[in-house]
Amino acid sequence: MLKRVLGKSKLQVSALGMGCWAIGGPWTWDQPGEEPYPAGWGSTDDEESIRAVHAAIDLGVNFFDTAANYGAGHSEVVLGRALKGKRDKVVIATKFGHIVNEDKKTVYGNPAQIMRNVRSDVENSLRRLQTDYIDIYQLHDGGYDPKSALELGGILEELVTSGRIRWYGWSTDIVDNARVFASGGHCTSIQFRLNAIYDNADMRRLCADFDLAGINKDPLNRGVLTGKFNTGSKFPDNDIRSRVDFSSPEHAKRLQLVDELRDILTSNGRTMAQGALAYIWGLDERMVPIPGFKSVKQVEDNARAMEYGPLTEAQVKEARSIVGKYEIK
Repeated sequence: MLKRVLGKSKLQVSALGMGCWAIGGPWTWDQPGEEPYPAGWGSTDDEESIRAVHAAIDLGVNFFDTAANYGAGHSEVVLGRALKGKRDKVVIATKFGHIVNEDKKTVYGNPAQIMRNVRSDVENSLRRLQTDYIDIYQLHDGGYDPKSALELGGILEELVTSGRIRWYGWSTDIVDNARVFASGGHCTSIQFRLNAIYDNADMRRLCADFDLAGINKDPLNRGVLTGKFNTGSKFPDNDIRSRVDFSSPEHAKRLQLVDELRDILTSNGRTMAQGALAYIWGLDERMVPIPGFKSVKQVEDNARAMEYGPLTEAQVKEARSIVGKYEIK
């Protein structure tokens, strides 16, 4: 089974994590002064979610990534239930930095509150997760002011000393921001977008330079890399993808690109999803993709990608050549 050492923490994790955004169920991003919109992945069955977490563990996955805002806390609650009695078998990463209303199922951002709320935020996450420590605590505001981040890093080090968290990281696609955290004594990872369509070579290089793990959000490009969507695909109103018009020229181009990648990603009997994960492992051995899930079947498909291992260097090169012909935003 593929394993990774999570940056300088030396935490041994499966090369694949499970992203727990989708199991949070429906919730709303409700930024004051702006039009609210659905930010979850549609309706879920909590009992199926718990079975899926158990299936992941049985298949060798020991890393789960969630966030306080996923489902306005509900993802953490479900994960906490699923891991009851299994806490010592897994590594839990969660995130902070938003204003979460658990009762109303709403979330919004307020960077001015991050510093003052971080200590209460960690206590709320510990309560929902039913644990007394968090393995990796990640800032979830990717554009947070770097000067403030320096001070915030000091608070996170205090939380390490107190035993509330063990390590920390930043979920950001901005390399200069990540660099602010990177040299922190207990910074172990940067979470950023990476998949067969979108690379962030500068962030990967930063992870290597500072001995950090790269936790890869969106490894399946919101499901597009599963090859299951077409220009007529539609989603329920409570699914964040309902805001996507798959018939638009930009999305039609993305679907065409995915079709061109199909032969490479499905090599050796892989499913498209398994090939997309294998691409990331073939691209950079430091990376840990975290595909989302809502069912046991999805977990089984994703986890069994580890049985095939990474794509070859030649396959990765060929895939990158295909992607290079397109201009994808």
